[in-house]
Amino acid sequence: MPKYKMVGNNRIELKEEELSAFEQMQNSANNDFLLQKQKETEKANLKASAKAKLIAGEPLTQEEADTIVL
Repeated sequence: MPKYKMVGNNRIELKEEELSAFEQMQNSANNDFLLQKQKETEKANLKASAKAKLIAGEPLTQEEADTIVL
C-alpha cells in the first residue's frame, strides 16, 4: 500500500528512500518507547521489592536503597 505526503494541497506518493527513512524513524520511536516502558517497569519492581524488604526488616541492596526518597 503506497504512503503519501502532503505538499501544499497536493498528495504526493513517497519515494522508496523516503518510505524507508519513515519506517526507520517509526521503528526507532517504537523501540525507544518500549525501552522507556521497560525501565519504568523495572524501577517500579525495584521499589516494590525495597518496600517489601523494609516491611519485613530485611537488608536492602544498594540498588533498592537508591530508589528510596527521604
